[in-house]
Amino acid sequence: MSHYSSDTELLRAEIAAAAARLIAEDGADYATAKRKAVKQILGNAKVRGNVMPDNAQIEDEVRAYQELFFGDTQPARLLALRRAALRIMEDMAQFSPYLTGAVLNGTAGDHSDIHLQLFTDSAKDVEIFLLNKNVDFEVSERAHFKGHAEPVETISFLWHNEGVHLSVYAADDLRGAVRQQAGGRQERAGIDSVRKLIQESEAPGTP
Repeated sequence: MSHYSSDTELLRAEIAAAAARLIAEDGADYATAKRKAVKQILGNAKVRGNVMPDNAQIEDEVRAYQELFFGDTQPARLLALRRAALRIMEDMAQFSPYLTGAVLNGTAGDHSDIHLQLFTDSAKDVEIFLLNKNVDFEVSERAHFKGHAEPVETISFLWHNEGVHLSVYAADDLRGAVRQQAGGRQERAGIDSVRKLIQESEAPGTP
């Protein structure tokens, strides 16, 4: 049993490392990276569910990969993205913006976009706000973070050559959404939290 468990853990780690490389090098999303990593390692073999690494394990591998191969450039790129995100959040403060994704968790790189969650009673108000700013945007749908709920509208556009995606949730969805997740990982951060992250990065002696 222990030999089986060890083999499973090794395979899971190998898949996580391969997926992390695809995310860091090519900007693949986690689902695509997992699928391609499995294909690279196992070919068309059927994969047991317990072999697949979770996103937290892959995130740790992305962090390690970036530190090893992009340690001289990634911190500055991350800081630039966080500053851009903060400017957008401050401009859209009326919609209760929260930062999420790689720009929040610190794994953002050259291919990363800015992902924000807005909480408002009307997605149309967000669209009108952007139209008044002469922002050319596209609208799509994204799965709700609660899983079982209806998909939410996502508004995507370029801001100073950075990709920005606004997932627009109902105001009531904010209840309970900002609780810290298992393992201490922060899923979303408001304006004050993002500003603090930036200040910490800019502090003297910070790598």
